[in-house]
Amino acid sequence: MRIAVMGSGAVGGYFGAKLAAAGHELIFIARGHHLEVMRQRGLRIDSPNGNLQIERAAFTDSRDELNAVDLVLFCVKSYDTQTAAQALAPLIGDGTMILSLQNGVDNADKLASFWGEQRIFAGVVYIAAQLESPGVIQHSNGGKIILGQLDGAIGAAAELIEQILSGAGIPCALSTNIRTVQWAKLLWNAPFCAISCLTGANVAQIIESEALTQLAAECMAEVQAAARTRGVELSRILFDETIAFSRGLSVFKPSMLQDFEARKPLEYEAFNGVVFKLLRHAGEAAPINQSFYALLQQLDKKNRQEAARKP
Repeated sequence: MRIAVMGSGAVGGYFGAKLAAAGHELIFIARGHHLEVMRQRGLRIDSPNGNLQIERAAFTDSRDELNAVDLVLFCVKSYDTQTAAQALAPLIGDGTMILSLQNGVDNADKLASFWGEQRIFAGVVYIAAQLESPGVIQHSNGGKIILGQLDGAIGAAAELIEQILSGAGIPCALSTNIRTVQWAKLLWNAPFCAISCLTGANVAQIIESEALTQLAAECMAEVQAAARTRGVELSRILFDETIAFSRGLSVFKPSMLQDFEARKPLEYEAFNGVVFKLLRHAGEAAPINQSFYALLQQLDKKNRQEAARKP
């Protein structure tokens, strides 16, 4: 199968490499020094489950080198969704499927507004991975994908994607309620990404702090309330499961802290802004996420200014 990865960072690079190693034809779309290194030396995955070195694949940033594919793994940051969605045009054929492997709860809907809901699938990823250096991804834990159609059905296309992923050794499951799965993932992203970025703490340090763990739980309660405004009910049991999941991540740095340290833009809008704004619209307070949102917005502004001054 011919597969394109739009956004070949830690998530896209890891899953794309697994698919390439399984014999699929891969096109990795990237930019900057990461792309330059991949063109020269290929893409390397360092993992406790076995290392991978991918060289027989296309690495590009040029629209002129793209043509229709069977499947797109859409892995850009949430703030780039609309721009990247428009850039998909050369990759789209009559039967092209698009699987969003992004954080947040509405990126697949944005893609559907461009390319039609029938070809869009939402995926929720559970993985601890980071771009260690250009061309090198460090995978330390996880790698599971839950995916589903936005309307809750499970059709032949969804089953085909699940078979492709599973055949490449990627743990995968289909869901008839993917929107609930997305909101459940936000129970983790909203508190842990914000707290880590604002304090510089890894996941283990957050879990080891009673005060920070309590703050995370209060943030989760606001996520639960925001989900309810969209007709999604999140059980309190998920709070405990989220904390237990976090204990297994040890010293992993959440994606927002990784982005901050790399002087990249932050996804606070998709993690905390959506919670604060949905509850504000419903006439409810969200003091934790409102505070996280304001602080991260200022931190992001400062980070961008410093990145712009960097030679």
